Amino acid sequence: MYLFILPGFLFFVVFRYLPLAGNIVAFENYSPYLGIIQSEWVGLQNFVDLLNDPRVGQALVNTLIINGLQLVFFFPAPIALALLLNSILSPTVKRVIQTVVYLPYFIGWVVLVSVWQSVLGGDGLLNQVLADHGVGAINLMTNPDLFKPLMVLQYMWKYVGWGTIIFLAALTKIDPALYESAVVDGARPIRRMWHVTLPGIRGIAILLLILNLGNILTTGFEQILLQEPAVGAEAGQVLDTFVYLEGVVGGNWGLATAVGLFKGVVGTILIVIANKVAHMLGEDGVF
Repeated sequence: MYLFILPGFLFFVVFRYLPLAGNIVAFENYSPYLGIIQSEWVGLQNFVDLLNDPRVGQALVNTLIINGLQLVFFFPAPIALALLLNSILSPTVKRVIQTVVYLPYFIGWVVLVSVWQSVLGGDGLLNQVLADHGVGAINLMTNPDLFKPLMVLQYMWKYVGWGTIIFLAALTKIDPALYESAVVDGARPIRRMWHVTLPGIRGIAILLLILNLGNILTTGFEQILLQEPAVGAEAGQVLDTFVYLEGVVGGNWGLATAVGLFKGVVGTILIVIANKVAHMLGEDGVF
């Protein structure tokens, strides 16, 4: 069993825990040519710059809006889809639907964004249909006001099918005798779902909600980076793209690392608080 655990353990050690030592860059005027040891120590100056930089504030607002919309609209979607699939009696129909909704998960963001561009972009299918009916062209992909809802819709299309796997597995753990007892007591399908199905998956739903809260400041980096130039930084830049553009592209490694460290600290605090609330409500939580 320890041999089975070892690859996963090594993955987290190499790619998650060892890189934490690099957070020291957040307290330096770091230069790759000087290295961590010889770079100038500036203390909390990068965090002062973080608080005074309006670009960080705008990226934070954009991040919270996008993740807030995902939490409201995406999080319940896999649950609803899992309940729908679980209610389908035909195994063939269920497998076909599962295959269709799983497919977008295996499509890379570059291809997925290209598909959306070919449908909703300036020369896309939508504008061709509008032109055929004498309506002026519109480009939804470059509209700053629609950028955030589009990001959420794309995220839902890609991940909602994959997200049902956990909930479908949780549904199989519910004792069928509970449903039989509910039927004997005269409970109709809606009441069986409310009093048997939803309580049966409540624990895993709360667990995933806590983990999602921990990632509230993390968005789809590749998805946003590919589409941000079309709407501008004010509407499209999030903390992840800010860290990349400011650090890797701009060379301001100290500020970029400070933003990343800020994200990690806030995410950790949110997970601890959410886990504590879950315990107060009688749930297991994460730890």
